[in-house]
Amino acid sequence: MTYAITQTCCSDATCVAVCPVNCIHPTPEEQDFGSTEMLYVDPKSCIDCGACADACPVDAILPVDSLSRSQQEYAGINAAYYADREPEPAAGPNFHAWGEPSFVRSLPSDFAPLRVAVVGTGPAGMYAAEDLLLHTNAEVTLIDRLPVAGGLVRYGVAPDHPATKGVGETFARFHSHPRVRMHLGIEVGKDVTVEELAAHHDAVIYAVGASASRRLGIPGEDLPASIPATTFVSWYNAHPDVTPGAVGLAAERVVVAGSGNVALDVARILVTDPAALAGTDIAGHALTALRDSTVREVVLLGRRGPDDAACTASELLALSHLPGVHLVVDDHDPRPGAAIDGAAAGEKAALLRELPRERVDWAQPPPHGRRIVFRFHSAPVAVLGQDGVEAVRVTAGGGDQEIPAGLFLRAIGYRGLPVPGLPFDEATGTVPHEGGRVAGLPNSYVVGWIKRGPSGGIGANRACAAETVGTLLADAVAGALPSPAYPARAFGRLARGRGRQVVDARGLAAIDRAELARGRAAGRPRVKFDTVPALIAAAKGGRWRSPR
Repeated sequence: MTYAITQTCCSDATCVAVCPVNCIHPTPEEQDFGSTEMLYVDPKSCIDCGACADACPVDAILPVDSLSRSQQEYAGINAAYYADREPEPAAGPNFHAWGEPSFVRSLPSDFAPLRVAVVGTGPAGMYAAEDLLLHTNAEVTLIDRLPVAGGLVRYGVAPDHPATKGVGETFARFHSHPRVRMHLGIEVGKDVTVEELAAHHDAVIYAVGASASRRLGIPGEDLPASIPATTFVSWYNAHPDVTPGAVGLAAERVVVAGSGNVALDVARILVTDPAALAGTDIAGHALTALRDSTVREVVLLGRRGPDDAACTASELLALSHLPGVHLVVDDHDPRPGAAIDGAAAGEKAALLRELPRERVDWAQPPPHGRRIVFRFHSAPVAVLGQDGVEAVRVTAGGGDQEIPAGLFLRAIGYRGLPVPGLPFDEATGTVPHEGGRVAGLPNSYVVGWIKRGPSGGIGANRACAAETVGTLLADAVAGALPSPAYPARAFGRLARGRGRQVVDARGLAAIDRAELARGRAAGRPRVKFDTVPALIAAAKGGRWRSPR
């Protein structure tokens, strides 16, 4: 028996570090690392020890003989990666080259204990904090503008991907670490300044992500019911910034611009049986709206062909196993069909080969049942309507067409926002840096999407954090970090004085207990609080109402 890596792979390479026979690739030392959609187990080298499965933070690694029906393709996907490759040498237990972050750590004696602030508690920030806590004697201050930790793990991962959300449990063990101080509900640039943060710490790492959505720049983009997919994702994940009434699902057809994983996420949530979502941590208001939804059809617009779809093959493959949902390729243009028929095994386009092709008559209402229509070589050029979305005009081979729809979502990527006091590159939506060191600021660093742009999944942040922390430690050894102007506890007093309601590790634990209790009362794994006041009340041990 061998193991296989499946859909939820986060590519953070924890499994690589524990494999005794070097059978998981690409490793962080290999050129392909970061360019493949996932990691792969070599079935010829695997010795069935299970170490990788035990270490995987997202439960993506399973024995081949226990794969579910919808996962069985992954045995072949893992094997196919090695089909034309030379076998890697297996020299015995733990002789493979890669271990923990590849740069050399300085000894604690090389510099005095550091006080490092990490702004942002999503994956990028927590990988950086983990690196510091496990490999140095630094004291870490965790800061987030929301009164709850988690970032995109809490508010970006789709609720029907609970295994992926499991990485949050790995990060949560550091929330109560004895060298961690937590100040949640503090916004840099509003409650405290960049200069004040720098004055209270030896170094500051900004892991603020890329929370804005890119715009299309087309007429009608700002009509009611024309919204970014980021808003929809936040809505179904109970983000406090998005109200329960921000999304309406009274339309029969929804058009989504984009073909990446976020586009697939929103399409899948829109047509999934609400009964299946009731066993997840989806927002209560979203679950109610989906139960009452009239949406029967979601149209995914891909600007290019199926071979250039931005989604991963694993997410596309998972979509084909969605119960009760039909997938169709719109045959309005001969190019998608030709690309699908000519695709080699293992290419994304080949995964669409078994789907029916239909020249959709958009003048007709969607058919009965639920379905997702892939429309390639088609881009939106205008959103039409008076008081809301009525149709989307899209490009087509013989001229533009209008697709009647009552909701339009743009899923064309994220974009970073400037942090007051930090330099910002408007063209890339990132903070200029060298190896993570912010240009022009001696003790400020960046990690994650605000550093490299909105690319890569959860696991990509591990290597990104390793580079930034390595740069920070090199600066510490070189004596390039200015000493803090204030004692260790001074920032806590400043934060409490500036932030009206600051949540610490004890308050965060209280939120977690309350949400789990709400979940038990509703027969669900968790029911999140969806407003800042409710989160603050839970942090203080306040009363909460059981969900209906």
